[in-house]
Amino acid sequence: MTQNTTETLTNTRLSENEAELTQALYNSWRTQNPLNEDDWSNYATDDETAYRVQDELTRLKNEPVGGYKVSLTSKQTQDMFDSDEPLYGAQLASHFLHAPTTVNLSDLMEPLVEVELCFRAKEDLSPDDTLEDLLNKTTVAPALEVPDSRFKDWFPSLSKYMVMSDAAVGGLVVYGDEFDTKLFKTVDALENVNCTLLHDGEELKSGKSTEVLGNPLKSLKWLVDKLATQHKTLKKDQRVSSGTFVLPPSLTKGAWQARFDNGLGNVDLDVK
Repeated sequence: MTQNTTETLTNTRLSENEAELTQALYNSWRTQNPLNEDDWSNYATDDETAYRVQDELTRLKNEPVGGYKVSLTSKQTQDMFDSDEPLYGAQLASHFLHAPTTVNLSDLMEPLVEVELCFRAKEDLSPDDTLEDLLNKTTVAPALEVPDSRFKDWFPSLSKYMVMSDAAVGGLVVYGDEFDTKLFKTVDALENVNCTLLHDGEELKSGKSTEVLGNPLKSLKWLVDKLATQHKTLKKDQRVSSGTFVLPPSLTKGAWQARFDNGLGNVDLDVK
């Protein structure tokens, strides 16, 4: 951004500190030059500030929003980031990839890998929707999410406000074949999804969907309600990566696979 752009942001939407942090994150996103958290930790110290920065960062990227990722959906990760609720990040449409696919590690900065369920809204979703409504109004797919951050040495010590500002450390969401979520006969059935994460054929971790707020549909519900408080709507065809089943390892080169039960199938990601 130019100085004039920064001044415009400051005059219209953001404080000077918020505009500077937004510019720094955007520049890092474009150049892959990481930031030091210590240089920026005082620039966003509450949820409202951090989400304002994220909104402006999303606008500057000037690409369609394909959906959202929800983070901190387990007690363990909330404790790690000193939070009592999840947080979300807007994700660009171009960063949702259908598996099987190949990515280059050099295109990422400091990525991890998570196993998740990815929902897609079949119509606009509302805070009036119950969990049962969400079951009927979405599709579901198995997914590998690749968190990535514009801050160096970010996991697991980055401030939650920096996580929020940085689009919930959004990287990529690689999703498998979609099914109508009504594949699961009841809301409670989504509590019994199991997944194993493999790298080059070696089993690394296994996890269960109860790690995601007890039920991934509750994560989706949290997001729809949270967006509504900010006068936003989860729109038709937007996707939601709903939270990880496992504590994430670092993404490295090789063949990654997530194997899901309940007929959801596998997600394959080749990292060069």
